[in-house]
Formats: sequence, C-alpha cells, structure tokens
Amino acid sequence: MLIAANDPQALPWALDALERGALVVIPTDTVYGLAARLDRPEALERLYTTKGREAGKAIPVLIADADRLSTLTRALPEGAEEFAARFWPGPLTIVLPRAATVPDLVTAGGETVGVRMPAHPIALAIIAGCGGALAVTSANRSGEPSLRDADAVAEALGGAVEIIVDSGPTPGGVASTVIALTDSGPQILREGPITADELRAAWAETVGR
Repeated sequence: MLIAANDPQALPWALDALERGALVVIPTDTVYGLAARLDRPEALERLYTTKGREAGKAIPVLIADADRLSTLTRALPEGAEEFAARFWPGPLTIVLPRAATVPDLVTAGGETVGVRMPAHPIALAIIAGCGGALAVTSANRSGEPSLRDADAVAEALGGAVEIIVDSGPTPGGVASTVIALTDSGPQILREGPITADELRAAWAETVGR
C-alpha cells in the first residue's frame, strides 16, 4: 500500500507494520529503502528473499542518532565518531567491527556491520520509532537499478511489502558511499556522493591525526 509521507497515519502505520514483522519501504536521502526491524528474524529473512539478495551479502543498518553507533559496533577506532560526524546525517555508510548484539542475518555471518545515519526526516522518524536502528537495503530487486520513485518501487516489489511511504522522488538518487575504517586507514568499498578526497581529508583530521 502506498501512503503519502505527509498523511498523519503514515508514521503509525509504518511503525505498526514493522512491529508485526512486515517489510516497509521508506524514503531516504539517497534512494528508497526496504526496511525490517533488527529484532524480527522472520522479517530479515523476507528482506533477503524479497530483494533476491544473496545470503552472503550483509544488510546495512540505518540509525536515527549518532549515539547509536557505539551500540552496534565494538572496538571503535579513536576518532571514528568524530569522523562520522563530518558526514552524518548524510550519504556515507561506515563499516566497522560488529557488536555481538547485531543479528547474524544482518551481517551475513560476518564480523562487520555497515552503519549510516540518513539525512531525511521521514526516515529518521521511522527509525527512531523502532528503537533507533533498522536494517535497510535499497528497495529494488538485486541486480536492478536503485529506485528514487515510490511508484517504481511499488511496480518492482508489488505485494511483497506492506507499506510504501511515498515522499516523492528522493533527493539524492545515488546509493551512499561505503567505507571501511581499518587500522591501516580508510578503505573505500563503494564510490558514491562523497568523494575519496573528502574522506581522506576527514580521516587525516580525525582518526589519522
């Protein structure tokens, strides 16, 4: 079901659906995202099957507040939070060692988790209503282009999702930059809106200083 983001029922309906273990599509600052609660294993499994995502590919976690970073990760490099603050909220996913509380279904059994704080008020409100963190991947079939339009998402995913929160075309249109913070320096895993030069400069001024 498509529901306009400015509809008073959009937030409570989306939160109720997520609480029941359903999948919900939310707008972000980059592209539309397919969301599931971290504490609903059946929803996380459906997220993989709905998207057609390989079981070995992890799912990013979107957070509503930068303070949530420390609850999802362990052994944060000194300066990592300051580094994140340079770009959050915004289109940067940071890959860090996972905390034991992060479900294996999110990390695909790996030892790292990708975390991002989006710059979109609707996304932030929904994430905050779910305890401050949601598993979110782009709302498209694997191998297909990411989608900026809610109608296109409805056509692609059909009845596999309970609610699509429609806020119009997403402002970014390009998936986030992904970077891993390692002891040897930043490793760019996917190029996106934030450039390598911007990342290196921020690294030198925070983590690497």
